[in-house]
Amino acid sequence: MSNEHVQTRPQRTRIETISTFRDARGSLFEPVNAEHLHGKRNVHVVITEPGHVRGNHRHLIGTEISVVTGPALIRLKEDDVLYDIHIPDNETWRLTVPPGVTHAYQNTGKGLMLLIGFNTEDHNPTEPDVVREEIL
Repeated sequence: MSNEHVQTRPQRTRIETISTFRDARGSLFEPVNAEHLHGKRNVHVVITEPGHVRGNHRHLIGTEISVVTGPALIRLKEDDVLYDIHIPDNETWRLTVPPGVTHAYQNTGKGLMLLIGFNTEDHNPTEPDVVREEIL
């Protein structure tokens, strides 16, 4: 396993920016559309304090769409290669992470980081669809 960090984009994970509308009240974005929602069985919202990490796992069966507001560092592991993705401050990105890709999210800002996750598998605490792997 190489575990090297590369600057190129991963091949199996789709990464998209999301249009965000801002005004004096704050921000508004649509994390997913009808196509993205099709087949999803779990939605979860994660709020992360500055400097902390979420994720550090991969799914065995489920495909997960993660929508993250920056600033954030996302680390992905595809085929034993680590990829670092930096989301700039005030941007929102959507990642479609297939089964077998380890993913972790770090809040690199000074405020709270918002992550919204949509998964094709139900959350089952007695038989979770996750394998822990610390990559960040």
